[in-house]
Order: sequence, then structure tokens, then C-alpha cells
Amino acid sequence: MPVRTTVDIPQLLHDRLRRRAEASGTSIRSLIVTALEQTYAPARKRKLVKGPMIDANGKRGPRYPTDETPYDLILP
Repeated sequence: MPVRTTVDIPQLLHDRLRRRAEASGTSIRSLIVTALEQTYAPARKRKLVKGPMIDANGKRGPRYPTDETPYDLILP
């Protein structure tokens, strides 16, 4: 269920929001809700990196290294 909230927005920011809403064919409300959803999106669980690993020289490293140091792995 939506909740109504009143927020005072500076006039210059409101003008920018209005122009952007007109340019994109949407409403100011939609722009604000989208921005809030993107800013406060739930944290995603990161995926584990699985082999093959590449070392700093561009050569294939061990598929499942036992000693993981920042110098052994390239992480996404």
C-alpha cells in the first residue's frame, strides 16, 4: 500500500525533475521512486569466483588455489 509523504524540494531541483520527466515521458513521482529504489536496493549476494584463474602474467593459474592472496587472483 503506497504511503503519501510530503518533501520540500528546492525550486531549481524541482525544475530539473520536471524537465527530465517531460523529456522521458514520465512523471516526477516515477523518477523519484525509481531513484529511491536504485539507491536503497537490497544488497545482492556476490558470486564466488571459480576457475580457471589468470595470474598477473596472463597465464592460467590453478583452478582451485589453496593459498588465495590478492597477487594470485584477479577478481571481478
